[in-house]
Amino acid sequence: MTTLEIRDLHVSVETKEGAKQILRGVDLTVRSGETHAIMGPNGSGKSTLAYSLAGHPKYTITSGSVLLDGEDVLEMSVDERARAGMFLAMQYPVEVPGVSVSNFLRTAKTAIDGQAPALRHWVKDVRGAMEQLRMDPSFAERNVNEGFSGGEKKRHEILQMELLKPRIAILDETDSGLDVDALRVVSEGVNRVRSTGEVGVLLITHYTRILRYIKPDFVHVFVDGRIAEEGGPELAERLEAEGYDRYVGASA
Repeated sequence: MTTLEIRDLHVSVETKEGAKQILRGVDLTVRSGETHAIMGPNGSGKSTLAYSLAGHPKYTITSGSVLLDGEDVLEMSVDERARAGMFLAMQYPVEVPGVSVSNFLRTAKTAIDGQAPALRHWVKDVRGAMEQLRMDPSFAERNVNEGFSGGEKKRHEILQMELLKPRIAILDETDSGLDVDALRVVSEGVNRVRSTGEVGVLLITHYTRILRYIKPDFVHVFVDGRIAEEGGPELAERLEAEGYDRYVGASA
């Protein structure tokens, strides 16, 4: 059983006007087999949480703690966090010119496991995962995210998650820019990983439409860098009907 514990997390980012506080005391616990939906209006701190957990240098942890099975995540480098089992599917994945998808995936798997996967089994695993994500085999030879459509980028993120088998998966607005068909395929990929019961999922989203395909166990509403309300799937349904206005008004 894997447990990610976030306690009283405060995060700031440097701006032209100086340091700006984004997260203002976040408490959250994610365990294997659980899916937590992080929802809230734009600018509420959802993506800041994701990138802070992943170790993005733009964000400064001013106080609080993050523990993964008792180990201090904040003391780990970015690659150490990945090897420890933390995975981030980015909202805007970056291009990596000159590096093919197949080489990128195998290099990542080797770095995380400490040894290269057996080639025959690896090729079979990659092909199988790509077929389930409705990806053409030729996709493996393209440069990472170079010329990819929005849907292709998101499928590639989920392909990585399926093959790298993280312990904690942070999905930052995976539904952003997807049409209905792509959303369904990507959601099926997430659900395949969830079905193992071995990964805890933090699903960050602005809209409720992805939650029709990926059913959360817990929903947390972010407003002004804090969790304003928590509940189960019924909370997402209420947000669909009411929006965020009452939270924003209360925090103003």
